[in-house]
Amino acid sequence: MKDKSLDRAVQFALDHESPWDREVTGNWGVHPQDPPPWNRLRGPVHDRGPVSGTVLVNGEKWRSWGEPTRADLTFSVAKTYLALLAGVAFDQGLIRDVDEPISSRLPGIGFDTPHNKQVTWAQMLQQTSEWTGDYFGLIDQADHYRAVTFGTPPNGRKGDPRPLQTPGTYWEYNDVRINQLSLALMHLFGRSLRDVFDEFIMRPLGASSDWNWVGYDDAWVELNGQRVQAVPGGTHWGGGMSISSEDQALIGQMLLNEGELHGKRVLSAEWIRRMQQPCALAPYYGYLIWLNHERKVFPSVPETSYFAIGAGSSFTWIEPERKLVVIVRWLNSAHADGFFAEVLKAVDAELALKA
Repeated sequence: MKDKSLDRAVQFALDHESPWDREVTGNWGVHPQDPPPWNRLRGPVHDRGPVSGTVLVNGEKWRSWGEPTRADLTFSVAKTYLALLAGVAFDQGLIRDVDEPISSRLPGIGFDTPHNKQVTWAQMLQQTSEWTGDYFGLIDQADHYRAVTFGTPPNGRKGDPRPLQTPGTYWEYNDVRINQLSLALMHLFGRSLRDVFDEFIMRPLGASSDWNWVGYDDAWVELNGQRVQAVPGGTHWGGGMSISSEDQALIGQMLLNEGELHGKRVLSAEWIRRMQQPCALAPYYGYLIWLNHERKVFPSVPETSYFAIGAGSSFTWIEPERKLVVIVRWLNSAHADGFFAEVLKAVDAELALKA
């Protein structure tokens, strides 16, 4: 690049590192904010690296910084990866209809009560399921009344019991329900989700082998005669996805290309479009992905942008108008919009020079 604006954007990120300590023994993680007995780790975690990232424009790497090949925990970006696995199931015909109740295909795994029998794949993917139950000792109440930056503030205290609504009529960001979706997908595939993700997403993308997706210490089930570990859709209580920013950039580029990379079809374009359809109850949310509806999530970038977001903070930003994919890890979330604005200005300046 001839224009130096992107250097300034990278420096902005470096100057606004996450307030979390780099060691897990310090001020680190989401779980300490939970009321007892949910304020403890259930699975392994590891120390983090520095602010790192990768910028791709039209598939070309324009910049990497920090430790872009370091596999770091990515927290709720793993939710979006569950949506990709649901896409694999959809493309293979394992999910025939996203509005089908999960109980009709998978009895005996937590969807059998009269309330939970109504829950569909689409509701789980949009976080409107109101599923209630126990996931390896974690109950959905642990994330009742949870506040998220881009959502409507709840009218209760986190962890207090909340009256359940009819599935599909209430939006709540709830990690226990996401973990239950992960469990359902594992039973649907009949094998480890880590293995499915490796076979159908990471290997076709040409990703490294340095990533890993692990579950809670006690999250093991017998499946088709094998002992298999269920994986969570984040690192709220430990475990989760560890992956590098460069591997995340490959996933982001595949999303930008509507399911293709390096001439290979990874997911159907139909599924990628479905992921970006706004939820009626939360138009800033799709299938486990954040949408910039009316520029309410990040005002400085176009409405067409969408994001995978994890605590700490980890961002995958996809901006279709400029064919832009940005990964940034361990950025102070309060300065995310400012960083994205700097990147957008730098990319526009360089594209103007090339015009």
